Amino acid sequence: MILKRILRVYLIIGKTFQSWFSPLVTGSLIFSLRLTVDIFRILDHIFFFSFQKSIKEPIIIVGNPRSGTTFLHRFLIKQGLGEGSQLWQMIYPSITLQKIIRPLLPIMERISPAKHHSTAAHKTSLKGIETDDVSLLFRYFDGFFLYGFFLTFDKEDLFHWIDPKVRDTSKRDFLWFESMWKRNLFTNNGERYIGKLFSLSGNLPAFQEKFPDSKILYMIRDPQYLIPSGISLVTGVLDKKFNFWSLDKKIKDRFIKRLYNALVKLMNRFHDDWTKGNINKENVYLVKFDLMMSDFESLMDDILKFANIEKSEKLTDSIKKTAQSQKTYESEHKYDLEKFDLTKKQIKKDCINIYKTFLN
Repeated sequence: MILKRILRVYLIIGKTFQSWFSPLVTGSLIFSLRLTVDIFRILDHIFFFSFQKSIKEPIIIVGNPRSGTTFLHRFLIKQGLGEGSQLWQMIYPSITLQKIIRPLLPIMERISPAKHHSTAAHKTSLKGIETDDVSLLFRYFDGFFLYGFFLTFDKEDLFHWIDPKVRDTSKRDFLWFESMWKRNLFTNNGERYIGKLFSLSGNLPAFQEKFPDSKILYMIRDPQYLIPSGISLVTGVLDKKFNFWSLDKKIKDRFIKRLYNALVKLMNRFHDDWTKGNINKENVYLVKFDLMMSDFESLMDDILKFANIEKSEKLTDSIKKTAQSQKTYESEHKYDLEKFDLTKKQIKKDCINIYKTFLN
């Protein structure tokens, strides 16, 4: 199946962007990377066999891109409340390999895929804390990143390739996350993992079954701002790498429509699981984006209590300072609904259940 995905993406890039040679080079590098990682992961069991301790009460931040997930994720980790995964650790998920590569990071930063990311949204680098979803792209060439950045361009809508209701890879994916988290906790000398997985919006019950003691922070933001901002984030990366906005209008419109539908579907899947009782609500805290911006102190009090974290004097001071900056913060990430051929009326109609249940 992975060969099928590789071939399909190669044809998509070739036909869409008229780029046939560079994907071959990239594909060869990814194949070599996977083989190298597999070898060194075996060595981990020989040289660092003690890394296999269980994951306890991980804190997982869930929500669509641009809902505040990155800010909260990085804030919690910066305060020393847990450990997350840096981008380079997800690309090279082996303790042994990471010890070899760490001194070379400044050089590797120059050819990092992170350089195509829009800094207006948030800064990204090899050493930046990132969403764990990206690790599935490097490991299995699969998941929502593959769909959002590549499969969406195909003439056929291939959402069913990554839809857990059609093709459920949760058992494989969760075992991979667990393996990667154990290694990163060992490398970072940490006790508790703090992750970010936007894809769990569409499959949270299965995750809770695998990690029943996990604490989920689900991010909620008004879809009329959330969705166009998320589309802008993806198209910004594609434009920087492939000149997205110079493509044929038919291709751009098709891409944006599919990405829009996927983002809406993620939110509605969570809503359905929430209202139908499929989710253990005791282990889920709903984080309102507006509250995070206007009253960060009270929000953090609730989150810390929910996650069973004691608030130190140092943490209290940090929360107060952040709360002040949040009230005056204005993102440099700009977008326009008309640019994506969207209207507030359409978004409110497609996300009516989100408004009724979470934003009334």
